[in-house]
Amino acid sequence: MSVFTKVSHAQLRKFLKQYPVGPLIGFQGIGEGVENTNYFVDTEDGRWVLTLFERLNYADLPFFLGLMDHLASRGFPSAMPARTHEGGNLTTLNHKPAALVRRLTGQSVLFPNLEQCRQVGRALGELHIDAKSYSGHCDNSRGALWREQTGRLLSRKTRDAGIRKLIDDELAVQMSIDLTSLPQGVIHADLFRDNVLFVDDRLTGVIDFYYACNDSLLYDLAVTVNDWCFEVDGTLNPARWEAMVGAYRSRREFTEAERSAWPLVLRAAALRFWLSRLYDWTFPREGDVVHIKDPDQYRRILLRHREQAPPAL
Repeated sequence: MSVFTKVSHAQLRKFLKQYPVGPLIGFQGIGEGVENTNYFVDTEDGRWVLTLFERLNYADLPFFLGLMDHLASRGFPSAMPARTHEGGNLTTLNHKPAALVRRLTGQSVLFPNLEQCRQVGRALGELHIDAKSYSGHCDNSRGALWREQTGRLLSRKTRDAGIRKLIDDELAVQMSIDLTSLPQGVIHADLFRDNVLFVDDRLTGVIDFYYACNDSLLYDLAVTVNDWCFEVDGTLNPARWEAMVGAYRSRREFTEAERSAWPLVLRAAALRFWLSRLYDWTFPREGDVVHIKDPDQYRRILLRHREQAPPAL
């Protein structure tokens, strides 16, 4: 969540008149994240997060907002999108698609403990179960085709022979796995530490569903494990791993095909975020507050997966 599009006090006051949320009290930009413009907004009726969508496909936005509404209505700790006086949840601001969602309590954690890892694993399993009844569909915008195309682009762009070889070698290996052959469903696809909120050890919110899509359920777990269970230097934290994977299994058991595919799925998830961060590093975007994450962290995680077999599921 960054600030690419500035919003003035007068613009926001006019925008909020579409919603039954009361007058504006205050607002501030949010600097974390990398994709959309986000503001914390306080009104007489509560606390909100305003998102201006910078480069997502407009046709996919109802899927994301509908999923959040679907999950929240079933008791999952997702933010509920606000509805305008006319009943819609997608509007525009400064010529950008925009949405206002209820701000959840809690804070993200940088150094999760084992109970927090267990709660995230359990919540991910519950998300996969609750989302089964969601009728929307959205292809993964950062799926296999994106990884191949972006990898080829970055391989041509870089002058670093080591990076070029790693990209080319990993893309060749990834050709051997078809994620569509594994159990499918709606996934979060970006369940990083900064997208989960806690009050002490109690999970209070899952946020930023704007990469949610239909894809392999195991891939979603791999994305989550890679962030929560590895240190910055790329080493595995076995206790966090066991806590998270065990809690997920308490909600959904793995198939034999998933157990066999697990090593390569972990590599696919690591490759996806290494490439996206490397792309943002290579082609930086302009904005008032822009946060670009270090690509080397995911290069180290990918190398670890290439060099060592992961614990079995």
